Amino acid sequence: MTTFTIKTLGCKVNQFESEALEQALAHQGYTVDSGNRPADICIINTCTVTQKASMQSRQAIRQAIRANPGARILVTGCYAQTEPEAIQKIAGVHEIVGHADKSRIPEILSNTAAVPPTPFCVHGKRSTDDSRQLTVNGQQAAIPGLDLRKRGFRTRPFLKIQDGCNAFCTYCIVPHARGRSRSLPMETVLESIGRLKADGFQEIVLTGIHIGHYGLDLEPGTCLTDLLAAIESADLMKRVRISSIEPAEISDELIDRVAKSQVFCRHFHIPLQSGDNGVLKRMNRPYTRELFQNLVLGIHDRIPDAAIGADVLVGFPGESDAAFDQTLSLISSLPITYVHVFPFSPRKGTPAYGFPDQVPPAVVKARCGSIRMLGKAKKKSFYRGHIGKEAQILIEGRRDAATGLLKGLTSNYIPVMLEGEDHLKNKLAKARIIRMQGEAAMFGRISVPTQSL
Repeated sequence: MTTFTIKTLGCKVNQFESEALEQALAHQGYTVDSGNRPADICIINTCTVTQKASMQSRQAIRQAIRANPGARILVTGCYAQTEPEAIQKIAGVHEIVGHADKSRIPEILSNTAAVPPTPFCVHGKRSTDDSRQLTVNGQQAAIPGLDLRKRGFRTRPFLKIQDGCNAFCTYCIVPHARGRSRSLPMETVLESIGRLKADGFQEIVLTGIHIGHYGLDLEPGTCLTDLLAAIESADLMKRVRISSIEPAEISDELIDRVAKSQVFCRHFHIPLQSGDNGVLKRMNRPYTRELFQNLVLGIHDRIPDAAIGADVLVGFPGESDAAFDQTLSLISSLPITYVHVFPFSPRKGTPAYGFPDQVPPAVVKARCGSIRMLGKAKKKSFYRGHIGKEAQILIEGRRDAATGLLKGLTSNYIPVMLEGEDHLKNKLAKARIIRMQGEAAMFGRISVPTQSL
């Protein structure tokens, strides 16, 4: 019995790919490591979106080597794609697999059952001819063909419908790591959702690197709104949540579809990055603060109870006190529900790596704290505004570790703790929200259990 373990860093796309890979390996007869003894194979699915993420990826690789003596160590993910040379310097790594070959990892492991005799083997190394294209043997990589069915305790599985990015923001390494935008054909998306429905799931999360560009590369061309229409008309899933979408790619038609639908979650996550037009221009972001402001107000007007989250990148080179205040005032003035805050991290190979007027780390840290404090207040206000209201909640398969209560999520992204028996797990239920439960959740009382998984 050959055991394996997968350590995942980074985004929802990486999580999807790791879970799909776990399923594929289990299907081939490998066994997930129980943790009772060292695993035979260790896979580290890395991230490189920031310098900290790259450092954490290296730490994860070294930890896996120490914890699993004699194991075969395979490294994949964005850090493996962009900096294989750095990984080669870590003693104990046997194979480095780029994104184009990620879906071939089960085949790679089967073809070379023993640890390779050489210190390492690189699969799918990035072409140096054009960093904007993810290439293998001269061919642009397609979206990895990983399938995904049931998986452990996850109640809301991810479904990757798109990979890669064409935007090339001046601070971002991701297009260099994942290549240009590629979309999963619509019929394949629908088939995948149908299989997840057959397995009993009630909600899925559509994810990708740049899902607002979904379908533009397909023949014939299509778009995300067309995909959503097809999903809804096919009656494939009780709830569908859409992950992050760029501001300029959220159309009135898309907002109207969510507003009128009983299927699509009332939840938008929109990267802002900066509320200052000068900073946005230097970032190569294709919108203005005015567009973002009008978009958020338009969503709130059309769907008053929608959760609207935002990403903010703090400390971009040249971000003055006045520019930061523009960001702070914009978020403060809008019905934003929560904020994800990231300090600027210079990434070698991106234009911003050499930009002048770097912001001192202490200033960046203080500004991040200000945005996080504002975001925390916004979230609490949004949660409190739902006290006394009824909501449909998808109850998760695991209880809250600290309280023992059931936990679930509303369509508009409010975590709710509930009293109840285990038979309610993985069910959609209607509940009345009663009060705050600590700082980060609500407490509710179930009124009507509805659909079971």
